[in-house]
Amino acid sequence: MIGRLRGVLAERTAGGVLVDVGGVGYEVFMPAGDIGALPPVGDEVVVHTHLHVREDAMALYGFAAEEGRDLFRDLIATSGVGPKLAVAMLATLTPHQLRVALATEDVDTLTAVPGIGKRSAQKLILDLRARLTMPDGALATAGGSVTEVRGALEGLGYGASEIREALDGLDAAQGTQDLLRSALQRLGRP
Repeated sequence: MIGRLRGVLAERTAGGVLVDVGGVGYEVFMPAGDIGALPPVGDEVVVHTHLHVREDAMALYGFAAEEGRDLFRDLIATSGVGPKLAVAMLATLTPHQLRVALATEDVDTLTAVPGIGKRSAQKLILDLRARLTMPDGALATAGGSVTEVRGALEGLGYGASEIREALDGLDAAQGTQDLLRSALQRLGRP
């Protein structure tokens, strides 16, 4: 298995990069955010990779950080999630945002990913929620507060994208009232 490449960034494309390692060019498919996090063409780069082998093809998927690669591996181990969908998920959501969405059962955030509908999002939550751990562990225990605040904001008429932006990055370990107050302040209400 090819777990990491260190070499010169030879080329960027819309879907990945070409990394020159000792004269051999490795074509690596990557989420757009990870492509943008790499240094300019011609500089040395380290890409954390996963070699995906099928009967008819081998493809190398890369990530700027190990966390992205590890989450990618968890995603493709889930029934119904292939490498292309996993890359789309990590291109749309950061690993932290994806973990938060799963821990708080945020179907709306997951359906923002192209190719994921409401039923697929619910299935992903069931399959992955228990398997994925939050880096700080705090959000996993505070999922109920976030869910309650999301429901309250929906009741006030806010849309899914507004709610997602208001809750993104807030300390979910706060109580429900404090979390709601912080979200409303972000939305411009006192």
